[in-house]
Amino acid sequence: MKKVSCKVVAGRCNQGFHKVGDEYVVGDLTPEGICTSAFASIFPLILTIQTGGAFFWEKDKQVTRAACPDDDGVIFEIRPLDYKP
Repeated sequence: MKKVSCKVVAGRCNQGFHKVGDEYVVGDLTPEGICTSAFASIFPLILTIQTGGAFFWEKDKQVTRAACPDDDGVIFEIRPLDYKP
């Protein structure tokens, strides 16, 4: 399956799991260390990339951002791992 990069680009994790700069690579399995709330919120976007979809509302159709639903949640940038701007 196509690998996807999920990088924390902003925000603060109120549980202390994630910090800006953390990057998780998603292939066939859930990456170790990512909290379930954050992963559940970004999983549909990961699947979109893995199945060749695009984000029509974004300036760059291959890259999007999504926030963890927790209070003061982090923001992930989600893109194909092999993406070159």
